[in-house]
Amino acid sequence: MIHQSEFDKYIKEYRKIHTDNIKGISGQDSEYFSEYKIAEIRDRIRLPEAPVILDLGCGDGNSAKFFVKYIKNADYTGIDVSSDSIEYARTQYNDERIRFELYDGRHIPAPDGKYDIIFISCVMHHIAPNKRAAILKECHRVLKKTGKLIIFEHNPYNPITLKVVNNCPFDENAVLMTAGMIKKQLRPVGFGRVRIRYTIFFPRKWFFRSLLFLEKYLSWLPLGGQYYLEVSK
Repeated sequence: MIHQSEFDKYIKEYRKIHTDNIKGISGQDSEYFSEYKIAEIRDRIRLPEAPVILDLGCGDGNSAKFFVKYIKNADYTGIDVSSDSIEYARTQYNDERIRFELYDGRHIPAPDGKYDIIFISCVMHHIAPNKRAAILKECHRVLKKTGKLIIFEHNPYNPITLKVVNNCPFDENAVLMTAGMIKKQLRPVGFGRVRIRYTIFFPRKWFFRSLLFLEKYLSWLPLGGQYYLEVSK
């Protein structure tokens, strides 16, 4: 995962840097891409009432407001190894449904079987390969038997995604993975069924906006700018 000091230096300018890096190509800002993921979860994944949600690698906590916006009675906890990120995130919310905790990068601070949803958004490519299995095993431990692990990642098969990642200062040490690479790491730590969907096929501007409705029909095609895995125990 990103080393604490490496990410801390970006926290106050993270959203601006991200927007500056993507808006010219995508037509949308950083907020849009935080929001679309949560809307996708609501629309495509069956959720229990009042789900208990863990956002692993939550950064500045930007996803929290979209979880409570889109998912009724969501109980959200965000964790991150960056102390500056956690301190910043705590200043952004005054909502009893939202909390943030510092994470040591190894042990998730929660009892076994606590969460209905574990959300990992564009974090795996910052985790050292020799540490991924241990983190996924911890996710398995704290996920309920009926829960879902949801992993969003950048798709290395998409050339525009590669360009964006290569130009992003906080992705300078990123190592992108295919969906298949992540899937292979899930079964050895105890996970079962994995469903893969691809997203973000078109820019969010010009005439391409009229094509966005097609994306839900293209989720099988491994050329989208991002993908996510819906993983069951």
